[in-house]
Amino acid sequence: MAARIDPAPQPYEPDMEETLAKLMPEGVEPLLLFRMLARSPRLFRRFMAGGLLDKGSISLRDREIAIDRTCGRCGGEYEWGVHIALFADAVGFGPAEIKATATGDANDACWNPRERLIVRLVDQLHDTSMIDDALWAELAAEFEDEQLLELIMLTGFYHMVSFVVNATRLPAEPYGARFPTGV
Repeated sequence: MAARIDPAPQPYEPDMEETLAKLMPEGVEPLLLFRMLARSPRLFRRFMAGGLLDKGSISLRDREIAIDRTCGRCGGEYEWGVHIALFADAVGFGPAEIKATATGDANDACWNPRERLIVRLVDQLHDTSMIDDALWAELAAEFEDEQLLELIMLTGFYHMVSFVVNATRLPAEPYGARFPTGV
């Protein structure tokens, strides 16, 4: 299935070309998502400014649990697949963690207590757009305020990313992982 919106044609504006070149490892074409967003340099720049893929207040593993779980819950296979392909090994995800981000829940044996809290945060935000007082108390005992804000913002940002990739029907990147069967 083809994407509903084609990627921007080259050549890109000079600063856009430079930004796209920095986003991926040498020799790897920028993601279809980035090239599609490059149709609107303003939207692309705003998207990149909000991405939260820098070294933040949480570990790379915590970040990937939040991102992958959010994309899994939203059915955002394109983005989930990119993150699994590019980060799963780096954060020590095995088959159980990969599957759990897409189909499991916070009680899966692959998660430690801290990670269960992240999954619960993502799931509760996804289901209710809120975090109840009981979960907040557990989160506040484990995470600093800055970390909680980052986890909440990551969840919201990757809801938006999932909306974009789903609505535009972006096909999976050639190297992107696919959801486990049944998702």
